[in-house]
Amino acid sequence: MLTFVGLGLYDIEDLTIRGKKAIEDADLVFAEFYTSHLIGLKEEKLENALGKKVRLLPREEVENGELILENAKSKNVVLLVVGDPMIATTHVSLRIMAEDNGIKTRIVHNASIISAAPGILGLQNYKFGRTVSLPFPQAHYFPTSAYDYIYENFSRGLHTLILLDINPRPMTANEAMQILLDMEQKKKKGIFNESTLIAVIARAGAPDCLARAGALGKLIMEDFGPPLHSLVLPGKLHFTEEEALEKLAGAPHTIL
Repeated sequence: MLTFVGLGLYDIEDLTIRGKKAIEDADLVFAEFYTSHLIGLKEEKLENALGKKVRLLPREEVENGELILENAKSKNVVLLVVGDPMIATTHVSLRIMAEDNGIKTRIVHNASIISAAPGILGLQNYKFGRTVSLPFPQAHYFPTSAYDYIYENFSRGLHTLILLDINPRPMTANEAMQILLDMEQKKKKGIFNESTLIAVIARAGAPDCLARAGALGKLIMEDFGPPLHSLVLPGKLHFTEEEALEKLAGAPHTIL
């Protein structure tokens, strides 16, 4: 058996009762933290928090699946994942490989930034388009595919959740907004400027979760505190969404 256990968004207290039982019953517990981090718990303290030995896996060992699947053929194996286990396509692929090898799989779901972001900002979740990941630009390499996906959503009036790179360190919302402005200079489709309405979510799921919405030119100058940060570019807003952004995220009435 291979069980995918979601850890939620913040710390070990987000673990569900079902997830806790799966860990207790496991012969082996693996974890991966390259797709995201538990911002309220240091990785080295995970074993103490769970009362179970946990082996952290690098990206390649999760993607090729060999170690996990070989053990899951004869043991109850748990893979711990931040957020909800099946949001990342890597974990879907691993589940398919397990089923192809005759290994039963189970999923213990949990909260994800995909579902949390609309709720934090008061936006309607069915009005979100494709989620976009924003990587750090590299020397001589500045990918702009994220901009194209954002434009596709925006042109259809849909909101866009923009997830920020965490390698080699968590990207800040301020850095992300500057990258989007730099992309605008290259693509010139008129999405981003200093007057663009944008929303910032900092530390989703944490007791000090912060939500701010307003003009990009103003928010880019603000300090949103420690990571993790995410952005949302609103599309066409319903009047209830406008009210939510104003009352829940401090958006100025004039920009709405």
